[in-house]
Amino acid sequence: MSVRVRPTHCGLDAAVEIISGKWKVVILWALSGEPRRFGELRRLIPGVSEKVLIQHLRELEADGIVSRRAFDGSTMRVEYALTTRGIALNDALKPLGAWGREYLPERAIPIPENG
Repeated sequence: MSVRVRPTHCGLDAAVEIISGKWKVVILWALSGEPRRFGELRRLIPGVSEKVLIQHLRELEADGIVSRRAFDGSTMRVEYALTTRGIALNDALKPLGAWGREYLPERAIPIPENG
């Protein structure tokens, strides 16, 4: 299933291994409401390069967190969505986001309420 080969020592280590990467948590947040096309994700996550977004989506797909669905047609259309495992991971991250909003100093960039 996963492309990762590093052994983990506890559940938290395994979870952190899956969400490691600058944009993965933001990708999970962007997919939390509904499936999104690649272009939508690019607009929702300003600052991420196309290359890195593709790489992170592939890793999340390999880890069973995100599903990729391609549609046939005159133009190639691909949608990304959270899997059941991805929804559970997002739910597990919500208390961490609440902790961050409460304990970290305010930043110039607003943090989404559900993130």
